[in-house]
Amino acid sequence: MSPENVEMVRAAHAHFARTGQPMWDTVDPEVVVFDHDIPDARNPYHGLHGMAEWLSDFAEGWDSYAMELERVVGTGDRLVSLFRIRATGAGSGIEVERDDAIVWELREGKLVRLDYFNDQGRALDAAGLSE
Repeated sequence: MSPENVEMVRAAHAHFARTGQPMWDTVDPEVVVFDHDIPDARNPYHGLHGMAEWLSDFAEGWDSYAMELERVVGTGDRLVSLFRIRATGAGSGIEVERDDAIVWELREGKLVRLDYFNDQGRALDAAGLSE
């Protein structure tokens, strides 16, 4: 896993925490997003518009949420960010704290595929990085 790819993933998490938006300049226009957390997700989400729709669908379930990056692991152009999410359910007010993960597939410095998991073990398995 290249230091540049790790830095990009770390920067993407920091940027999202500050702005609530991806670092759009690092997202390939043909990006594909799969959400393995939302039961009725419209998988896959295609392109920049699809990524924006996914983020909207994700945010719909929460009154508020925050993610704290714990570490990044991976090989080559496939990395997994492991993080803690703290959220309050929309409408229910139920507070949730869990360990989630994103599998990032990068090509030439751009995000080409993103898989979101609410289970770090499943994410590591999907990336071929079981611990």
